[in-house]
Amino acid sequence: MISKNLKIRLYTSSILLFLILLSIKFSYLLIYILIIFGVFSILESLSIIEKLLYKKFYKFLLRVFLILYIFSFCYFFFIFSNFLQLKIILYCLLMGCVASDVGGFVFGQWLKGPKITKISPNKTYAGAFGSILFTSLVISIFFIIFIGKFNYSVLILSIITSLGCQIGDLFFSYLKRKAKIKDTGNILPGHGGILDRVDGILLGIPSGFFSLGFLF
Repeated sequence: MISKNLKIRLYTSSILLFLILLSIKFSYLLIYILIIFGVFSILESLSIIEKLLYKKFYKFLLRVFLILYIFSFCYFFFIFSNFLQLKIILYCLLMGCVASDVGGFVFGQWLKGPKITKISPNKTYAGAFGSILFTSLVISIFFIIFIGKFNYSVLILSIITSLGCQIGDLFFSYLKRKAKIKDTGNILPGHGGILDRVDGILLGIPSGFFSLGFLF
């Protein structure tokens, strides 16, 4: 029996995947998505910092770091997406990150099992395996269809991307736990805030992208 929360999460993920596919065709849609993503992520991250830190100097440093990181992520994603080959790879990694999140949630809910860490009680070894499996399937299919190749390097790329997503997710889960909040917002049904949805992507895509230089 599929839980209500899982159904909502799957529906929301399907809509997000559809928007990603549309933005491949229509570049102006990508601009809107990145603006919404950037603004909400920055605002939500600042709300965490406000509850997490008390010393103004450390607040300032973390605010500057997160704002620059998120802004740079959006900026370089847009710039790189203007080059066809880089655009294909970026969207491949992006869809792999979405698949990582869905795979982790589905396998974690379905198989449950031992927990990975107390930082995020819902994270299980089964979920971690599901994340890697789903990411590997999506990135492999994407490479075969759009790039016309498949080898062991694609699987390594998938694993690195998925692990990056999971570490990014755990990092923000740690911040939220310290700040004593469950979700960064409620704009996305089944996910919480925008930052709850993209926390893994913020590390997953850079991890996968930079690993390309060593694998291909």
